[in-house]
Amino acid sequence: MLSVALPTSTAFIREHLRAPLTLVLLVAIPVFFVLIFASVLGEFAEALGGTLASQSATAISAGWAAAFLSGTLAFFQVSSSRAADRRLAAAGLGPVRVAVSRIVAALAIGITVSAVAFLTLWLRSGIGHPFHAAVAIFTFAAIYIGIGALIGAFVKGQLEGSLLVVLVFSVDAFSGPQMTSNGLVSVTPTRNAANLLIAAGGGQGSPGGDWIGSAAVALGALAVALAAFWFSARTRT
Repeated sequence: MLSVALPTSTAFIREHLRAPLTLVLLVAIPVFFVLIFASVLGEFAEALGGTLASQSATAISAGWAAAFLSGTLAFFQVSSSRAADRRLAAAGLGPVRVAVSRIVAALAIGITVSAVAFLTLWLRSGIGHPFHAAVAIFTFAAIYIGIGALIGAFVKGQLEGSLLVVLVFSVDAFSGPQMTSNGLVSVTPTRNAANLLIAAGGGQGSPGGDWIGSAAVALGALAVALAAFWFSARTRT
């Protein structure tokens, strides 16, 4: 399975990164999030009575950078390649192998995006617990791979789908931990990962519940992404 998936995954990665603008965005968006979006989060939290400190906002913004890029690219992996994936599946690769190739490509891009976001955060303000922060940032990416792929599987229009990804991202980002005092939105996909990243940025450890919750949500999201890639690659009869 992997011997077939890896060459196909490499082709999928080249397909997405061949545009120079995409490569520029992989660097520019994490820088934007860490340097500018962090202050927006802090001001928004203050307006809502939240307790998100400046250092915490800077740390969590790296996770949002990885989430935004990974979710958007996963959506376009499905949306823009649906017909091509069906042809590959019908030509003998099969929907399962196409889906595995897609998820491997999405993970590779997610790791790359997470590494850029992590490096940007480290250069910007330093990290108290680098390993914890790296895992948390990648968890953001993994969760949004699932969200982006799921939206891509069921929303055919690229404009509508991309706007829906942005909507989910915005609600998630602006209702996360320490963002508001009323706690109306207490369950969001990245809440546990956000807790990990906020703690890591401040040099603090995290309880086991946050680690377990983050791992469970990330693995569930990747399973959803795999199913979405498979669903999109199936030949309709």
